[in-house]
Amino acid sequence: LQDSKRFLSPWSKWSECSGKCGQTGVQKRTRSCLAERLWGAHCNEVTEEGRLCIGHVCSACNLTCTMGRVNADCDACMCEDATLHGKVSLEDGSPAAEARVYLQAKKLKLLTTADSGGMFRIPGVCPDGKNTLKIKKAKYVTATVTVPQSNKRNLAIQVQLERSGKPYILKSPDDKARRVGQSVSLCCNAVGSPAPDRYLWYHNGSLLDPSIYKYKNNLILKNLNRGQSGEYFCKASSDGGSAKSQSAKLSVIGRHEAACNPQPQSHLIQLPHDCFQKTTNSFYYDVGKCPAKICAGKPDKGLRCKDNTSYCCGVSKMETREISCDGYTLPTKVAVECGCKKCTETRKTVRGRAIAADNGEPLRFGHIYMGNKRVSMTGYKGTFSVHIPADTERLVLTFVDRLQKFVNTTKVLPFNEKGGAVFHEIKLLRKKAPVTLESSETNVISLGEMEEDDPIAELEIPPYAFYRKNGEVYTGKVKASVTFLDPRNISTADVTQSDLNFVDEEGDVFPLRTYGMFSVDFTDELGTESLNAGEVKVHLDTAQVKMPEHLEEMKLWSLNPETGLWEEEGDFSLEKSRRHKREERTFLVGNMEIKERRLFNLDVPENRRCYIKVRAYRSERFLPSEQIQGVVISVINTEPEPGFSSNPRAWGRFDSVVTGPNGACVPAFCDEQNPEAYAAYILASMGGEELEAVSSAPKLNPNVIGVPQPYLNKLNYRRTDHEDPSTKKTAFSINMAKPSPNSPEENNGPIYAYENLKECEEAPYSAAHFRFYRIEGDRYDYNTVPFNEDDLMSWTDDYLAWWPKPMEFRACYIKVKINGPQEVNIRSRNMGGTHPRTIGKLYGIRDVRSIRATDQPNVSAACLEFKCSGMLYDQDRVDRTLVKVIPQGSCRRESVNSMLHEYLVNHLPMATNNDSSEYTMLAPLDPLGHNYGIYTVTDQDPRIAKEIALGRCFDGTSDGTSRTMKSDIGVALTFTCSERSAAEQSIFQSQRNSGQQSLLDLPRESPAYRRPQGSRRMRARRSPTY
Repeated sequence: LQDSKRFLSPWSKWSECSGKCGQTGVQKRTRSCLAERLWGAHCNEVTEEGRLCIGHVCSACNLTCTMGRVNADCDACMCEDATLHGKVSLEDGSPAAEARVYLQAKKLKLLTTADSGGMFRIPGVCPDGKNTLKIKKAKYVTATVTVPQSNKRNLAIQVQLERSGKPYILKSPDDKARRVGQSVSLCCNAVGSPAPDRYLWYHNGSLLDPSIYKYKNNLILKNLNRGQSGEYFCKASSDGGSAKSQSAKLSVIGRHEAACNPQPQSHLIQLPHDCFQKTTNSFYYDVGKCPAKICAGKPDKGLRCKDNTSYCCGVSKMETREISCDGYTLPTKVAVECGCKKCTETRKTVRGRAIAADNGEPLRFGHIYMGNKRVSMTGYKGTFSVHIPADTERLVLTFVDRLQKFVNTTKVLPFNEKGGAVFHEIKLLRKKAPVTLESSETNVISLGEMEEDDPIAELEIPPYAFYRKNGEVYTGKVKASVTFLDPRNISTADVTQSDLNFVDEEGDVFPLRTYGMFSVDFTDELGTESLNAGEVKVHLDTAQVKMPEHLEEMKLWSLNPETGLWEEEGDFSLEKSRRHKREERTFLVGNMEIKERRLFNLDVPENRRCYIKVRAYRSERFLPSEQIQGVVISVINTEPEPGFSSNPRAWGRFDSVVTGPNGACVPAFCDEQNPEAYAAYILASMGGEELEAVSSAPKLNPNVIGVPQPYLNKLNYRRTDHEDPSTKKTAFSINMAKPSPNSPEENNGPIYAYENLKECEEAPYSAAHFRFYRIEGDRYDYNTVPFNEDDLMSWTDDYLAWWPKPMEFRACYIKVKINGPQEVNIRSRNMGGTHPRTIGKLYGIRDVRSIRATDQPNVSAACLEFKCSGMLYDQDRVDRTLVKVIPQGSCRRESVNSMLHEYLVNHLPMATNNDSSEYTMLAPLDPLGHNYGIYTVTDQDPRIAKEIALGRCFDGTSDGTSRTMKSDIGVALTFTCSERSAAEQSIFQSQRNSGQQSLLDLPRESPAYRRPQGSRRMRARRSPTY
């Protein structure tokens, strides 16, 4: 007989006795077979055995009751004659059916479950103020309530449940700079239901030991060393999930090390048309710049989440240089040294207009919410402006139509984190006209907007599924408005709500690919009472899902309007059915309940992601110094072409990013295996004006597009007018081919793998990128003290600064009428007039060309900017700017606005005007208005101030706006000009021609380029929409 014991492990210890105290129970022990095979042959003895036992010795119950008696388990008091009645409701007041009610004891005890009306009844609970109940329901935060103390034997309580959700980061840690030996505090703030109760901190991706650093939502690091430089982020967690903050960069430098690189970077500004520089063979001059990065300044007393004073690298020393021009010298201030100084204070704003997606009808007097707080309102033309609070990281705005014509729309709007205004056009989906349903019947609502195609999905609502907010079943007619956003219609991509992101269990943000989103609105027959609906089924036609892997990952999502993030509502399961007497089909079927939230999404998470590098420029010269910040770059992810197991053309995602000093990195889906798996449609806009993309016809020019071959061919770059020259030139499409690690030519942009975001953001100008540019108008700006209006951090405190206050930009324009057969170029030369520090010194030059009147062939007009009079940067005393208005060519001053002349006479000193070919004035201190031909606007963003003032000047009014020049209205000066000879070239044309010819000979800028400065060009024929 084979000895089987050698194939069996030793017996385990006896388990605890299963009997309660003093009662009989069972103990068990086990052993396992060690043989790898032929168990029956080697291990033929028992592997588990049991024995009877007596439970542990009963201890005396030391619980005393002030009311009632101790229960059998000795963990609570009970009163047989007391009864607790309760009602549990949801956030919107509807009943919390099937909510479970527990008694808080040593272990939670389930007492009862709420009925369909949210009601429950518990006999025996003592009203002694010591019993605690916990009420639980899926997707809602567990509510804790103490039974109140009372002499009554019948008590009633009401409990309202809050919807459960993942934490949401309100405030990420700030970037900071310190010296070795100093200390720093990094803070993170998160909210949620339930509130976050656990925080973890990470340094360069590695967890910091909580037992060593003793942190909560703030991390304190003392006696810093260089090794503690790097990126820090926090992770906030609760029972609802987790969320990660954005990373903060901590720089630690030596005790005596320079806080900033003292050597300025190269930065070219464009010179006037008559300032060609033979030494560089160009119209450009290097004035230098200091990138405004955080630096280690004077330390605060004590440790704070946010430093009392922020320090940035900036210009600490400037020198005046004289530039030789044609017949005159032009002064300019050049940065010669950088240092650590207080950061320029800025304000962040978003502006725009909210209009209908179908016909452009404005959202008039609509309410704008940030979370639950109303922060603004749209105007009659749908325009709006919202100031962004200082610590805002993710701007979520909800636009609500009080007239209920449009679907409530939640948008996540990118903004310029360094200050200034960004313009957004908000497209609103018009609500579907309501249809009447019978609540006692099964109702089916189709989800699809393409007439020639089958619907993507259907909603099935069973009989008697509608109920009032108090839980009462509704019987009668129902008005149902279900508005569906169909991704098969490419033109609706920019109507997308939110930014199609969700937060996973680890707290990371991931993108969604939509198969359609729908807004649901149910009311009673009169349309006065909103109704809920339960047990609704969603039938998604699998024939509409061409990617097989998406069938398993499809989920139903709802939008959280406060965070702008999508949250999971439920899963789908496969089901075959024959609907509407058609052939048998396979459907994905999901269950949903329509109550607090009314916007839903049919989505799949997609992890094939990349970034696209895009830069925007002032002109087709594509110079590093002419990059523009504040441009909104938008990407529409389109579905693959047929042939890659894919859908027909449809959009799946819409993203927007604002350009910074080094362009923008826009997320998009991509594929490494097949370059045609995903495509992207990319466009750019600024202030409501669309920028142009680089041409792709008649053939691709890699040097102009900004992407080398052969990668460019693989991406299949096509501008929108590639096949039809009459189409707009403001967008391009590419195949989203993920760069191959084995192809060196694909690893320097313009497509970057998702994990290489930092590489994309910090890519040098020489790296491959796509380009947009503004149509260069006949307008030229020159500032003696260089300043980039797109980057408010580039402001320098100098007496000759064009804009003396960085938080208050005042733009001034004068309207000039020209009688003559040709358009004329006009210059304003702006100098110090009355201030002892600036008198006779140049602030800057503005050039503009007049615009011909449409109804008068021999009349044109121009709106010419001049430097406003007022306080200089030290706010000590005012300067009346000495402004010369000089038309080019043979011109004679005909008249001056009588009201303007009278004002200047009454506000001495008065400038002399001996030369009849020009006009000189000491600019008015008061804002005046159209009656004087002067237009003044103050704003927190210089571009906005100029655009609004231009619009008023074009219109000739103080409160209107126009895109068309009205030559006879609101004029300040009138000149008569004779015809220019054919040989006499426009200053703008000569400048363009010379600029194009000398493009290749321009002095190269430092590859460490970060922020543009210098001159700015605007389209003369475009004026704002405000």
